[in-house]
Amino acid sequence: MAAGSYPRFFGVVRSTMVILLLMGLLSPGPLLAAGGVRVVPINGTIEWGLAGFVRRAVDEAVGQNASAILLEINTFGGRVDAATEIRDTLLACKVPVIAFVTERAWSAGALIAMASQHLVMAPGASIGAAEPRPAEEKTISAVRAEFAATAQGQGRDPRVAAAMVDKDISIEGLVKEGKILTLSATQAEEIGFIDFIARNRQETLERLGYGKEGVVETRPTWAERAAGFLTEPVVSSLLLILGFAGLIIEILTPGFGVPGTIGLISLALFFGGRMVTGLAGWEVATLFVAGIVLLLVEVFVIPGFGVAGILGLAAIFGSIVLSYATAEAGLVSLGIALGATVVVIALAWRYIRHTTAWQRLVLSTSLDRESGYVAPPSRADLVGKMGKALTPLRPSGIVEIEGERVDAVTEGGFVTKDTPVQVLSVEGTRIIVRPVGPDELMA
Repeated sequence: MAAGSYPRFFGVVRSTMVILLLMGLLSPGPLLAAGGVRVVPINGTIEWGLAGFVRRAVDEAVGQNASAILLEINTFGGRVDAATEIRDTLLACKVPVIAFVTERAWSAGALIAMASQHLVMAPGASIGAAEPRPAEEKTISAVRAEFAATAQGQGRDPRVAAAMVDKDISIEGLVKEGKILTLSATQAEEIGFIDFIARNRQETLERLGYGKEGVVETRPTWAERAAGFLTEPVVSSLLLILGFAGLIIEILTPGFGVPGTIGLISLALFFGGRMVTGLAGWEVATLFVAGIVLLLVEVFVIPGFGVAGILGLAAIFGSIVLSYATAEAGLVSLGIALGATVVVIALAWRYIRHTTAWQRLVLSTSLDRESGYVAPPSRADLVGKMGKALTPLRPSGIVEIEGERVDAVTEGGFVTKDTPVQVLSVEGTRIIVRPVGPDELMA
């Protein structure tokens, strides 16, 4: 490795360590006290940060022998994949789960509510309106089956659940074909889709036999809130673009500075958010760091671009794809990020090539006739002429030919001073000579 490469190499290593630091900081809080009913709020948009929070809350409740888990739901919906993750967590929970819909459980929120053992609604609350977007046949079929299976598993009417997703399903006296089903609390109670209507949390717990239990409210940590923001599709794509663009710009410019640091921090936030939500584990982060190390080895240690560079890129791209819920989603996001990165680099290049640092690396002076530069005359007339070495030729030096001092080189060997030489050839301004023996001089 060249001496000038060491500061840049260790600059990259120090900035790479930011990845591990940020991932370590994005960790959940301590466990709560044992026993009682755990209240878990399901508010706002359903996303991966919320899925990670619910999983932690459930694990804590089970680990601390809680009597029950009460989900207080008020959401317009969100990501179906995140809701499915929450649904699976609730179905596998060994502690009784109660869903209390305070205002609405629409779209993905309806799936979460139906995954609970007990479903209670407040007066004026509603549940349903779960047609997926995009409303394609394949997507509708998958989500409809998920809703129906979840409802049936908890002893609820699967056709009612399916009608919340598919407008082609009609139920007499409840919903006509062409309409998506949304139930009010009163309607849901009348058809037996919910346990009962309750005015508040306390009434819900009392009617289910938990009125005398202590109540412990579980809140998302700052890391889980941050992870929810960082795993939003737009934000995560932006982090990938900044990460790729920052590293590529850093490679194109001398030293290690702001672009590389921004790139590594962006990628650290990308993976850190996914690790908190459970989308990625340490093995994915390790694969990414291994890819970075392989690229560093390729750039600073091994000349050219070969196996290490290819493996490094494969490891980085593979870790990104594995950090998504599905390979398809990962490949789409990676493709978008790479395409946008190309655009960003093209725009940045217009600026980089005019910077002082870049000008120091590239010769920008034009050696043309208009600038006063004229090519030296050809010395082909010297071919075959005899002379002597005025200095040792190792293999270059000065020779004298017909009284003229000229710079010359040998074919590769060493020639001592005052040795007779002959010009073999002239290549541009390069005069090539060979030593001449005594026999040749006599001839």
